[in-house]
Amino acid sequence: MEYTIELDRMEFRALHGCYELERKVGNRFTVDLSVTAELGCVAEEDSVEQAVNYLTVYEVVRAQMQVTQRTVERVATNIIDALYAAFPQIRHVRCRVSKLAPPLGGKVARVSVVVEK
Repeated sequence: MEYTIELDRMEFRALHGCYELERKVGNRFTVDLSVTAELGCVAEEDSVEQAVNYLTVYEVVRAQMQVTQRTVERVATNIIDALYAAFPQIRHVRCRVSKLAPPLGGKVARVSVVVEK
């Protein structure tokens, strides 16, 4: 049996972007995450130790958001890879990274990239 943990609209200030100015002054980003994992004995034994701990998931995301990248595709991929490394029971991750108010020369609320593995 599997279960899914979702963390929605985690917000970070980060230095990601293809323009040098973006990597200097930064921007606001949100991350939405869906993590599917093998349930194992988590529910039966009420075992936090065997669960995908969502506090740790958040810390993994926060750490990856601090690593400056040129593309949000790379950011999302790094988050996914770090989560698989932290939790061997993970079966699937869907990660949406959104840059809020991107510098596109017009009014745009956000641009998002979704990566799944």
